[in-house]
Amino acid sequence: MTLGPHDLTLTGRHVTLAPLSQDHAAELAEASAAGQMQDLWYTTVPSPDKMQAEIDRRIGLRDAGTMLPFAQIDASGRAVGMTTYMNIDHVTPRVEIGSTWISPIAQRGPLNTEAKRLLLGHALEVWGCLAVEFRTHRLNTQSRRAIERLGAQLDGILRAHMRMANGTLRDTAVYSVTQADWPAIRAHLDWQIERPR
Repeated sequence: MTLGPHDLTLTGRHVTLAPLSQDHAAELAEASAAGQMQDLWYTTVPSPDKMQAEIDRRIGLRDAGTMLPFAQIDASGRAVGMTTYMNIDHVTPRVEIGSTWISPIAQRGPLNTEAKRLLLGHALEVWGCLAVEFRTHRLNTQSRRAIERLGAQLDGILRAHMRMANGTLRDTAVYSVTQADWPAIRAHLDWQIERPR
């Protein structure tokens, strides 16, 4: 598996996953401010005043070959969140979809489902990954429900896995979608995206 290219763009009807750049900073700062998500203790969302630094951090990780970051662009052309491929295992091959956040104005619609469909499809079909992981705080029930709605299966809980900004220890819930799972999950996601709302 070769990660990239850096200019990889994935396009659907409801979302475009565009290579993250400082061109997205102003819209992403607005998206972050809309839900004051930086105040959530169990996840990490950049505050509007730290958005440029977070974009630089992710681009630095991209240049080091450990992350492929995207801006999530809605159907109107506005950047409403971020997502990445990360924790890349070139040997197995395997990848994690993570460091994801979406403004509340874009949640609960087809955007997130289609973004995950595009990312899963590319990783499993184009890169040939054997599995794609999702990780979240054990107590982040909203994120866990969203991951489970995709059809990912819980692999387990990593106890005291990492330290949060507030000093607490995070238990990490690890989910995955494997090559064997993908045909049924792909059909399920396509149905979710296309069904009338």
